[in-house]
Amino acid sequence: MTASVQTTRSPLLDRHGAVEGEGPDAGVAAHYGDPMREQRLLTEGLAVVDLSHRGVVTVTGSDRLTWLHSMTTQQLTGLPPRTSAESLVLSPKGHVEHALHVVDDGTTTWLTLEPGTAPALVAWLESMRFMLRVEVADVSDAWAVLGEPVGTESAEGEPLAWVDPWPRLVGDTVAYGPVEGHAGEGRAWRELLVPRDGLEAAVGDRPLAGTWAAEALRVAAWRPRLGHETDHRTIPHEVDWLRTAVHLHKGCYRGQETIARVHNLGRPPRRLVFLHLDGSGHVLPAVGSPLSLDGREVGRLTSVARHHEDGPVALGVVKRSVAEDVDLLVDGISAAQTVVVRG
Repeated sequence: MTASVQTTRSPLLDRHGAVEGEGPDAGVAAHYGDPMREQRLLTEGLAVVDLSHRGVVTVTGSDRLTWLHSMTTQQLTGLPPRTSAESLVLSPKGHVEHALHVVDDGTTTWLTLEPGTAPALVAWLESMRFMLRVEVADVSDAWAVLGEPVGTESAEGEPLAWVDPWPRLVGDTVAYGPVEGHAGEGRAWRELLVPRDGLEAAVGDRPLAGTWAAEALRVAAWRPRLGHETDHRTIPHEVDWLRTAVHLHKGCYRGQETIARVHNLGRPPRRLVFLHLDGSGHVLPAVGSPLSLDGREVGRLTSVARHHEDGPVALGVVKRSVAEDVDLLVDGISAAQTVVVRG
């Protein structure tokens, strides 16, 4: 879905060396002067990433979890406090509209969202309230998100955190890519929820890494991101999102027919690929650039980054019919495929 441009400027942009991001990651730092060093600090578990441009929505009331469960793709009923889940909001035709990072503290369900998407989600949730005992609020002005390379749930007395389940299979689901030997194995990542006016105190003296570093590690882990690997036609199967965000045998929800039909009867029309780019040049291809084979457009580049070990890497979405053992071209640059979603 299309998000509005985020205009809130993080106070952490006043830190030494900070360079502001662009597009969906405007308002926070792309890097602090040395993105490769920042990546290494993240892989060593030492740095923290300013994600205060993400949206934060709360849902309160005794029906909150059963209500969210009934409308989204994941099993959320009975979710224990401080236990993380990922769920999707789909269109009636099964296209991905929102990606919800879900964690409940016992009285409130917290959702963190892609930058700029909170108002649209809140408007849709409000339209679905009916007579249930729920209240929905966009609290992005009061609460902020910090990303850190930690894989454990938050404990009592700590800031509430959402832990990324990627790439393990969560609940009754299926993988469209490898289960053993997945590139995301061992990647630890969580999002801390902190009061916006306490953002700098929450960082403390920990080194900061920018979104470029976090994105490079996300790309290397084949992790899809809403608005990057998705467009208005994306179904979860195409980007292997069932593994963490879709329960295959829960009650009816919007878009479920597409989930079941493609899983039971067919294959997705497109597939996610990981790409190693020819690093002999100095310029990375632009996100959104066509991926071509023998002069014919077969897909598009969805994310691109410079990895501190692997060099220029990217994610792309291509037609299912594209052979898995051929190199593609993007902006005249050779791009070698690694299969993420089976054709």
